[in-house]
Amino acid sequence: MKAPNTLMYQESHEWVKIDGNIATIGITDYAQDSLGDVVYVELPEVGDETTKDINFGTVESVKAASDLMSPVNGTVIEVNEAIDDEPESINEDPYTHWMIKVELKEAPDLSELLDADAYLRFCEENDA
Repeated sequence: MKAPNTLMYQESHEWVKIDGNIATIGITDYAQDSLGDVVYVELPEVGDETTKDINFGTVESVKAASDLMSPVNGTVIEVNEAIDDEPESINEDPYTHWMIKVELKEAPDLSELLDADAYLRFCEENDA
């Protein structure tokens, strides 16, 4: 299982990369592996608002559907349209195939997010 050190993670298995006032968000390798073959992704529209810890979309696989929870507050400025046509690309590399980009409303509260090592420990503990 991969968890790049350049990202922050939520216990709900989304990752976020903050670059200035832009947050790029996707699901983790653990999430895509647990879901199995991703067949559909429902994402917000450009201009929609995201709220920390509130659902911004859904990812569906042959096994299950899972809500996507936002790690930040902001406005959606870009949606990865490529995963609409090829949702299975998330299974290939969930860190390359991000879902949305959000313009932050304020400096994000990262205190509840995990670094890569803490996230990997969290996943191992919850698999036991």
